[in-house]
Amino acid sequence: MIGAGAMGGATVEGFIKSEFFQNEDITVSDPSLKVVEKFAQQGVCATTENAVAAQGADVVMVCVKPWLVEQVLMSIKDSLAPQNQVLVVIAAGVKSESIRGWLGEQCPPLFLCIPNIAIAQLQSMTFLVPCVAASQQQIELVKNIFEQLGQVIITDEQHLAAGTTLASCGIAYAMRYIRAAAEGGVELGFKADDAKQIVMQTVEGAVKLLEASGLHPEAAIDLVTTPGGVTIKGLNEMEHAGFTSAVIRGLKAGLK
Repeated sequence: MIGAGAMGGATVEGFIKSEFFQNEDITVSDPSLKVVEKFAQQGVCATTENAVAAQGADVVMVCVKPWLVEQVLMSIKDSLAPQNQVLVVIAAGVKSESIRGWLGEQCPPLFLCIPNIAIAQLQSMTFLVPCVAASQQQIELVKNIFEQLGQVIITDEQHLAAGTTLASCGIAYAMRYIRAAAEGGVELGFKADDAKQIVMQTVEGAVKLLEASGLHPEAAIDLVTTPGGVTIKGLNEMEHAGFTSAVIRGLKAGLK
């Protein structure tokens, strides 16, 4: 793993928790000595040299800010072994065509990948795009790795931006709802910590119910709304304030 900032660090934490790899089989590269020391203390190989991390790795993952991808790839170009490695780039908005252009003949079979920060808790929704030259065996390998860290959807490059706003940005949108509902709970008379716990458990319960039943969310809502009841009144007030429209507009804004 090259780059252990927020997303890269969360991914490494997920690998450690999943026990899919032995810690000593994971190599992390980051310019921060603090980050290097943190993972070294957990038995992970850690270095500040990107080329060292890439040398001999079966799977090379580059997880940095989009504007740093070219710089980092060029720093490891001579360490890549296209016949023996796969390359996974975790960076929003970076095109496969650009990556292949930067690396040329040194580009291994390539995957674009967008997880979300719940990957640290093995609960990511990860989008994976196999690019040209990735074999079916390699696709299964990379998919299997990320399935240890949550759920995986194989998609195409055209839909990756939509997946990013729906799941990677979307986890922040979900947290904003939790914050808003918890603040509402305080106004209703609960202590802040209690309100947050109530809302989190309620959201988790909603997810579990939908998973177990397979119901469309609106069908599940119908089960808890009664004519003239408080639930439908609350839902209608939220819709009057533009709840659904605001969510959709926020998601679409992430594509711009």
